[in-house]
Amino acid sequence: MTTNDDKSSGLSRRDFLKISSIAASVPLVAGPRVIAVEGQEVAVYGPRSVPLTLSVNGKRFNAELEPRVTLLDALRENFDVTGPKRVCDRAECGACTVLIDNRLVYSCTTLAIEAQGKEIVTAEGLGGGGRPHPVQDAFVNNDAQQCGFCTPGFTIATKSFLDRNPHGHDSEIAHGLAGNLCRCGTYRGIQGVVAQMTGRKPKGNAGTTMIAARAAASPKGDA
Repeated sequence: MTTNDDKSSGLSRRDFLKISSIAASVPLVAGPRVIAVEGQEVAVYGPRSVPLTLSVNGKRFNAELEPRVTLLDALRENFDVTGPKRVCDRAECGACTVLIDNRLVYSCTTLAIEAQGKEIVTAEGLGGGGRPHPVQDAFVNNDAQQCGFCTPGFTIATKSFLDRNPHGHDSEIAHGLAGNLCRCGTYRGIQGVVAQMTGRKPKGNAGTTMIAARAAASPKGDA
C-alpha cells in the first residue's frame, strides 16, 4: 500500500531502497581517491586498470593493471620477467620468491600495486654485467638443482640468508631456508652452496661438514 508521503515524493519504497543501495556502494567504486579508515587516510584504487610503475632489477616498467593483479602475474605476464615461478600460488613453496627493498617476499601473494616505489630484485637481477652472482655459481658447483623450477627462488632466498648470516652454520641453514621447497630433494647441494659461500669446503657428495661428520661417525655410512 502506498502512503500519501510516498505519492508526494514520486518514489516508491522499492525505488528508495534501490537508490540507497547504489549510493552506499558508490564511495567504494567511484568515490574519492583517499578515504579515512580508523583515522588514517587510505588510497582507493580500481576497480578498473590503473597506471603502475615498477622498478625491477634496476629497470622501470610501466603498465595499466587492475589493482587485484599480483606481483607474480605482473612480472611474468606483463614484463616478461620469468625467473619467479608459479607453483603453489599460495605462499607455501617459495618458487616465486623475490626481494623487495632487500626483504624476502612471495610474489604470488603480493599485489603489484603494493610494490610501487620499491626496488624489486629477481633471480635475473642478482648478478651484474651479464655475469652470474657468486651464489648462482655456487649452485652450479654444488649441483644444487635438478629440474630447476625452484632454483630461481632458492638463489634469492640463499643470497638473502647469507647477507644476514655471512658465517651461517649447518644448524641455521634449515631454519633460514625453510620458506623454500625443492620437490627434487637437492637440499644437500643447497647446504653445500651455503658451506662454500661461508668459506667451508664442502665434503662428500655436495654435502656440508656436518653431513660428512655424521657419515664418518655412522657405521651404516651415509644414508
